[in-house]
Formats: sequence, C-alpha cells, structure tokens
Amino acid sequence: MTWLPLVLLIWPLWLSRQPEQQSPIWKRRSLILLISLLTARYLHWRFTSSLNLSTNLSTGLSLVLLTAEAWLLLSGLLPLWLAWRRFPDRRSEMRHLKQQWRNSDWRPTVDVLVPTYGEPLEVLERSLIACCHLNYPNSHVWVLDDSGREEVKLLALRLGCGYRHRPNRTSAKAGNLNDGLRHCSGELVAVFDADFIPQQDFLDCCIGFLQDPSVGLLQTPQTFINADPVMRNLGMERWLLPDEESFYRWIEPVRDGWGAVVCAGTAFLARRSAIDSVGGFREQAISEDFVTGLRLRRRGWKLLYLQQKLSAGLAAETMADFVRQRQRWANGTLQSLRLHDGPLGRGDLRIGERMAYLEGVVHWFNNMPRLVLMLMPLSYGLLGTVPILISTGEALRMLLPLWATLLLSIGWLNRGSRTALLSELTGWVLTVPLTLTVFANLLGRIGGFRVTPKHQRRDRGSFSPVLVIPLLGLLLLNVFNLHGLITTNSLNSAVLDSRPLGLTWAVINLFSLWIALRACWDPPARDPAPWQAALQPAALENSSGQWQSCQLTAISESGVELTMPDAMSPELSCSRLRWTDDLPALPVELESRQGKRLALRWRKLSDRHRQQLILWLFCRPGCWPDRQAPPEWRAFMALISRLLTLPARGPFRRCLMPRTPPQ
Repeated sequence: MTWLPLVLLIWPLWLSRQPEQQSPIWKRRSLILLISLLTARYLHWRFTSSLNLSTNLSTGLSLVLLTAEAWLLLSGLLPLWLAWRRFPDRRSEMRHLKQQWRNSDWRPTVDVLVPTYGEPLEVLERSLIACCHLNYPNSHVWVLDDSGREEVKLLALRLGCGYRHRPNRTSAKAGNLNDGLRHCSGELVAVFDADFIPQQDFLDCCIGFLQDPSVGLLQTPQTFINADPVMRNLGMERWLLPDEESFYRWIEPVRDGWGAVVCAGTAFLARRSAIDSVGGFREQAISEDFVTGLRLRRRGWKLLYLQQKLSAGLAAETMADFVRQRQRWANGTLQSLRLHDGPLGRGDLRIGERMAYLEGVVHWFNNMPRLVLMLMPLSYGLLGTVPILISTGEALRMLLPLWATLLLSIGWLNRGSRTALLSELTGWVLTVPLTLTVFANLLGRIGGFRVTPKHQRRDRGSFSPVLVIPLLGLLLLNVFNLHGLITTNSLNSAVLDSRPLGLTWAVINLFSLWIALRACWDPPARDPAPWQAALQPAALENSSGQWQSCQLTAISESGVELTMPDAMSPELSCSRLRWTDDLPALPVELESRQGKRLALRWRKLSDRHRQQLILWLFCRPGCWPDRQAPPEWRAFMALISRLLTLPARGPFRRCLMPRTPPQ
C-alpha cells in the first residue's frame, strides 16, 4: 500500500481543471480531508520512527525540528478547516443591493476621511482627486493632516476638501481619525489612507450593503498600483502577485463566512453610529483597525467583506520599508493579545469567530519554526549529526506525498492568488527580522506606529545592511555545511543514510538565500511614478500637425512608452498623444528612443488635464481586475532566468504593473 499516497496525487491534479470558486463545496472539503490525513500520517511517522535519540545533541535537534514541523503543519491546517464552511462571494449580491438602494429614497451623507502624516504632496493629491470625484454627490472629503503642512492645507482648499489639523499627535492614526470624527457628522464614514485611490464607483457599490441597519462596517480589498520590492527587485512583476493578494482573495472571504472580517484600516465604509458605539477607533493600539473591528463585532455589529477591488494604493517601495511595515503589522497583531478587547479578551465572540481572529495571530508565530527549518540542515555538515532519521525510500513514501499534495493544492485553494513555491520568496527575506520582532514583542518591547515612506526618489541602488548581514551569514554557513557534506567521508551510518536529504536541503537553502539576497537590492528610482503595462492603439501628432498611428505599451503620470510601425527619422518631433476618447490629446515631448520604441514624457499639464489623467489611470470602474498566478513551472523558469541574467538598464527598463496575466 506504499503506492497509495502517490496515487492520491491524481486528485488535486483533477481538481485543478476547474477553478475553486466554480467548484462545488464537496471538492474543497475532500481536498481538506486529504491534506489532513496525509499530515496526520506524516506526523505519526515522525513521532514514532524518525527521531534520532542516539546522543544528547541529536535528541535535542530532533525534538526541536519535530516541534517546528508540527507547529507549521498544524497551524497550516487551521485556515484549511476554517474554510470547511461555506463563505459568501458578495459580488453578485452587490449588483442586487446597488439596484435596490438606487430605487430607494435613502441617500445617507458620507464623510470621506483621509488621514495623512508627511506623505509627499503628489501622493496625497492623487488620493484627494479620486475622493473628490466619487460619483456620489452626498459626500464630503476631509483631509486629516497630522503634519500641519501649509501646502497640504492649500491643496485641500483648492480641491474643495475640509481640512483639520489637531494641536497634538497623540495615538497616531487612531487619534487622528477620532479627532476627525468629532468635526464631521455624516451618517456613514469612508476611510482611505493618503496613498489609496478609490474608483469613482466606490460608494455606489458599497452603500447598498449598509441598508441593513445591523451592518456596522464593509471592508473591501487592498490592491496596489506599483510592484512590491520583492516583485520589482527580482524583475518578477509579471509572474508574482502582491504578498497581500491571498489574504484578500482567500483568507478574508473565509473569515467572512464566520462573521470575523478583519478591518484593514483603509478602503472601508462604516456606519457612524457603529463607530461611536465602541468609542471611536481604538487608541493605544498599533493595529487600531484590527482591534476596532473586534470591538464592533463584540457589540453585535455585522462586519462584511466585499471581494471587489474598488481602490488601489502604494506598496512599500524599498525592501527595508517593506520589512518594517510587516514588523509593524506583526507588533500590532501580537499586541492585541494583551488587550482586554483583543481576540483572547472576554466578550460575545463565538468559538468559530475567535479561532478565525486567532489564526491571524498564529501566522506571525510561524516565523520562528521557519527559522528552525532554515538552520537545521547545518547540523549535517557542521555538527556531523542528523535531526531526522530518513532514508530515500521513506522520503518517497512519507514526505513526498504530503509535500507534492500541498504543492499542487495551494494555488487552487487560494483561487489563483499565489503559487506554492514563489510565494515563499517573501518569507525568506522576512523570516529573520520577523522572528526577532516576535521575540521582542513577547518580551514586552512593542514598537510604535511608523508611516511607511512613499514616492521616494533614489539616484543610486542600495542594500539594507540590517537585512543583508543575517542573510550573508546564513549563506556562508550553508556553503560550509554543503562543503562538509560533500567532502567528508568519515560519517556515521545515520548521516550517510540521510545524506541525500541533507544535500537536497542544503542546496534548496542556498538557492533560496541567494534569491533573498537578490531581492534585497533596491535599484535606482529616479522616476517614482508607478508605471502600468498597456497595449492599445494610439496616435502621435508631430510638430506639423500630422497624426501617425502607433502602439501604446506603458503609461504613467510622468510619461508613456510607444512602439511605432516603422523606425523614425532622427529629427523626430512630437507634440500631442491621443489614445482614448475619455481624454483629450495631451502634450508630450521625446525623452529617449530605441529603434521603433519611444519614451515620451508629458509636457506641463494643466490642473484639469492632470486630474483627467489620474482619473483615467486609477479610478475607472473595473480598472483593477483579479490576476491569476501563472502555472508553477512557468513562474519558476522565469525566476531562474532572472537569477542568471543581469537586470537591463536604460529608459525602457521599467517596473510595469500588468493588468492581465502574462501570456
């Protein structure tokens, strides 16, 4: 019967023929059962047959490794079993409720709150333009400026927004929002971070859900107008999806099924009376959004999740900022365990709701056993001992079926939001700093709230020493370990039997660490504007007033890239570009050229034209569709090619956010 687990791999392969969201629920449940059974089988074997108890050192290492494996496998089963229950996809409900609301007489006043603290004016302006052009007339935009900058006040006045600057900055973002609430009186409250850009139909799509007086808050997904540092630094923006994608496409809908939606702090619409009933946004909490959502749920308010991308923001732009952002999230979530209104606090939470909220806390503790798995192969070559007794045959019978099933299932279960292997790239960079953060938090050292820098110009590329030094240390240790495994012949029989696993483990670690180091190199960013891939016909006007057909390939707030049908003459001059009926022809000038390819930048745009361009780029309904992660093997081959080649330079090497999956 040793062949049976391998035969069972046919099942996830068969399931993958149809997307999970289009499959009956019994298929999802069958896969959850299969993974659970294979996990139980593997852990039983690990407890009974694989421990190396020959010496004190091997015993200690064996028990540490077993504990790490058991924690990761069992904590991984928690979100799977939470997904046993049906959970809603409210997109079809949205269309019905939108029509129902339009036919009613209810037109609530909406205060749109945009808290800001030091963000570049270009970033804030983009967000405010979008908020001011929401296609719902009964709304008012408030700029809550904790920096007190005169230029922000003038911008708010120019765009017709309310402006509020409080005299002190106590309690960071939560305090800023609460101060804003004291100066507005709308029936509903929408909140957007200063870098988030709502689509014009945001309120039109959301208000219908709050016709139900028991609904306190409606959360929508976060997506991004730029690539995160891992995607950009590896040149994998066509192949990787943002790190948060699986949370908003899979985890948050699962929690919605339990009534345990997490408030994400931006891109949500709330009932003012619900926020007031819990005393406003939770101050003295780093993750004020998470804790405020918990308080609302405890008061009996419904929290709903609409899986429709209705806004987009800026991802962290350097690897150091990316890591610090995750550390802040970890600190905030772990801090909530100490709060009386956190997930462990007393209150009216059902067991399913409590487990759904706690799953998000457990996620951060997974970094410690991940670090154990990174360090454990060093015992083979450096210490001459093995933490697990496993032959090649046992690896094929016990380890391979579980590993292969997980590999084949993750993408399907997560609805195409991530791949099994490439999604771990981020983890290799984050494991060490997040482990330190978790330990510090457990010791009571909780960091404060720090706004993630945005729209940064960098003339030079750089590494972050704080991130690179630990990775280099691990890389060197793994090199010595691999050398020891290859060259040493005076090993005991247990080490010799386990050498194939040790070699495989060491090579995987070296490969992963090399990827992590590559991902830590932040290239120059002389143009911080987010660029989007595009493929649509356009027409370029020369200085003589003649129009020539061309192909638009990339576009941003700073310029465009075009492909001409024929090579242009050296004396090329251009004056205007037209590519859509939604905008007038905009003035351009040549920046660079390469054969048939042109890089153009916008000439001085009027305020009206700049607003029109921003609305076209970021605010059109449906402009941020869900992308599907590519097949595992294609993404892996793309990664290999990136690692073997140097990044291209020049004006045409831009980080482009695709709108559709790669072909």
